[in-house]
Amino acid sequence: MEFIEILNAFEPKNHSSEIDLTDESHNRDIEFLANHLYSKSVSLEDLKNLEIQIIKFKEKYSLIQHTAVKIAISKKILSEIKQKIHFTIVFAVYKENNRILTKEEHPNGEDFLIRKINQLENLTKEFPLISWDLIVVDDGCPENSGKIAENILEKRYSGNNVEVLYLQNAIDKKLKIAEGLKTTDDSRKGGSVEYGMWYAAEKNIENHIIIYTDADLSTHIGQIGLLAEPIIKDEKYAAIASRREDASVVIKKGTRNARGKLFIYLWKRMVRRLNYITDTQCGFKAFRADIVKKIILHNFEKKFAFDIELLIKTDKFKRESIAKVPIAWIDSDAESTTTDLQPYVEMLKSIADMYFKYLPPNSFSHSFAYFVKSLNQEKWQVLVDHVPEGIMIKSAVHYDKYDEIKVSVFQKILDEN
Repeated sequence: MEFIEILNAFEPKNHSSEIDLTDESHNRDIEFLANHLYSKSVSLEDLKNLEIQIIKFKEKYSLIQHTAVKIAISKKILSEIKQKIHFTIVFAVYKENNRILTKEEHPNGEDFLIRKINQLENLTKEFPLISWDLIVVDDGCPENSGKIAENILEKRYSGNNVEVLYLQNAIDKKLKIAEGLKTTDDSRKGGSVEYGMWYAAEKNIENHIIIYTDADLSTHIGQIGLLAEPIIKDEKYAAIASRREDASVVIKKGTRNARGKLFIYLWKRMVRRLNYITDTQCGFKAFRADIVKKIILHNFEKKFAFDIELLIKTDKFKRESIAKVPIAWIDSDAESTTTDLQPYVEMLKSIADMYFKYLPPNSFSHSFAYFVKSLNQEKWQVLVDHVPEGIMIKSAVHYDKYDEIKVSVFQKILDEN
């Protein structure tokens, strides 16, 4: 049977073609189809050609089908690795006391800790050269997400390759990775993710790839092979998931898309060195462990823009050493902490500081950096409500070359509203 026929013949067990992140049966549908495609494939090229075919008719196929194809490709990539590779997956938890539960325990429960473990086991169990561990870092959660994670592991997981760390412990011990943090309130995910990455890199494991992701299930961890491929085959220093490529498959809420486009346009005016990257904020990034050691210390951004500081420092070691990888992704908005925090102004101001610290000055970027530093939440909301048409109608992948909207245009919007 042709691969496209396998996809067309697929019927989810619960008769739903879309993904509910709280429904474990949808994950089972994805992995059943991915395993079937993988087992029928002779080569990696077979599966990549399948993806090319279905991306041409993206809307015809469900996110379950698209995700399954990407996981089958990921698995095939790992099957062809001829050396030992160790993956460490890091994620931070803050107010995840609901999403970490099962759907039976809470309506928004994703059971994400156990399901991430299951996703990793399903992906790697056939490959003796592939090993992994998982690091959960409590970002000072007032709801004790770290303790909840420990309790879940004690009751439901017998392995010894999952560990829970606490950012507060790093601060109390005055570890060098906690430099600049007086309390966990000084971190918004960034401090904890970097602590987990540093902790993993200090293990000095050979052929070690460190990946950080989000706590929720927006990104299926079975896609780690997609990130590993350019690091292993193309000798890239890092590989980052992108939701903005032609081969990306994304379910995203409309308002988040508008402000996301505005955010990308503005940071690209300041950090032109990263013009080949579009999506800096997708929570799914891989780095060689030896590179982590070079970029992880002495960073000033410990909140939501920490990704960009890591990417700037990586690119400064070697130009265009970061690969961007199209992925399947679904918005997990129900319990999102960023939705309430609205961190975009703070992030943009931090990126302006990164421009001043790391990059050579130029008049164009300077004008945007100073404009960004003048913004407050009220002004940002005005801009979000009046995003220029030129930004909205274009794909964000073109923003590196599209410079039509100058500071004067944004200032006029503010003056008139």
